[in-house]
Amino acid sequence: MVENVQVIWAALIDVLKRQVLPATGCTEPISLAFASAVAAKYLVKENIDRIEAKVSPNLMKNGMGVTVPGTGMVGLPIAATVGMFGGNAEAGLDVLQKIKPADVNRAKEFLQQKQVSVTITPTDKPLYCEVTLYTQDDWARVRIEEYHTNIILIEHNDQVMYQKNDIQSDTNHAVNIMEQVSIQTIYDFVSHISFDDIKFILKAAELNDALSKEGLAQTYGLSIAHILNNQVSKGLLSDDLLTKIMIRTTAASDARMGGAALPAMSNSGSGNQGIAATMPVVVIADYINADDDFLARALILSHTIAIYIHSKFPPLSALCAASTASMGAAAGMVYLLDKGNFEAVNMAICNMVGDLTGIICDGASNSCALKVSTSASSAFKSVLMALDNVRVTGNEGIVCDCVESSINNLCALASNSMRQTDAQIIEIMASKP
Repeated sequence: MVENVQVIWAALIDVLKRQVLPATGCTEPISLAFASAVAAKYLVKENIDRIEAKVSPNLMKNGMGVTVPGTGMVGLPIAATVGMFGGNAEAGLDVLQKIKPADVNRAKEFLQQKQVSVTITPTDKPLYCEVTLYTQDDWARVRIEEYHTNIILIEHNDQVMYQKNDIQSDTNHAVNIMEQVSIQTIYDFVSHISFDDIKFILKAAELNDALSKEGLAQTYGLSIAHILNNQVSKGLLSDDLLTKIMIRTTAASDARMGGAALPAMSNSGSGNQGIAATMPVVVIADYINADDDFLARALILSHTIAIYIHSKFPPLSALCAASTASMGAAAGMVYLLDKGNFEAVNMAICNMVGDLTGIICDGASNSCALKVSTSASSAFKSVLMALDNVRVTGNEGIVCDCVESSINNLCALASNSMRQTDAQIIEIMASKP
């Protein structure tokens, strides 16, 4: 029994290290930029005169309205182009972290003078992109499926340079492990694992807090955190813990969605999910002066639960996954405020299922910071209810007496009936003038 526990704990750490990664910029356009950077390795960049990209409907949805870091421009064409000129093909989700102004200028000139097309391709895979770069005499193609850096095919002039036959993505790996655990298993893991085994998660606090500070220091996107901060000075908002959680969490999302050239620590392939799972916990840790050990355990609880819930529905869907990542944050906040109260963790998650059910994802954009703010607020309200021994009961809506059943019901909506919602969202977005 002890041996089996150790195996599960090791597997959970492995999943965390695969799923909690630095990412500069929204990960859907970044996936396209990564594919473009890899394809460019096989050609002389100066001779490339055409880019053709094909993406899944969901990747198009999440790439249409978001600013690409370091470019000041929105959309997938600039992502593919700047990835070709300045992307680091070895950096994965950090492909654009070190692009230079000269790379951006070349990309913008290319967009004006050359042919760059990004179209939706019919596919049953929520996450899919394919980039083909052309010169007068050569071409190179890179195809990605399942998760943002999962290259399954590289071709150069009809020659297959690389092909992944057994597609076992990090996402599938996470699903397989998460099918064997429960919220109780995760809580026990967090409570007893060695600090040395989990201290790597403190990097999430470092990166996402730096992004939050950047969002407050500069104007990005809709500047939601700035607006909330201003209302505190005017007396329209209280300078209390709830407001601090909203402002510091939202500031990181403002910066990320507004094109800040700083990495976020992502969760399940999403920077906003990483922010949502991290920053509320960091704010509470600061409030109680938690040491690194205590903070690391709370962050591990938050990020592991976020991955656990997201493993139960598609990687891209109509459900805003910042809301489910915030359920992890609720658990992490409970852990900091009332360590040992496992039942309060369950109650907080059920409260959030009762509150945020069905919040939709209508594409990555500056307005994502609003959803992150809403989710962070809901998380803390749910924590306060749980600490007062109050929860949405199993007689209400899709919430059940059992936390696992409540989570499963929410994820069933995302996996099944919300597919039609997703199709309708994409149709609306694609038909805008």
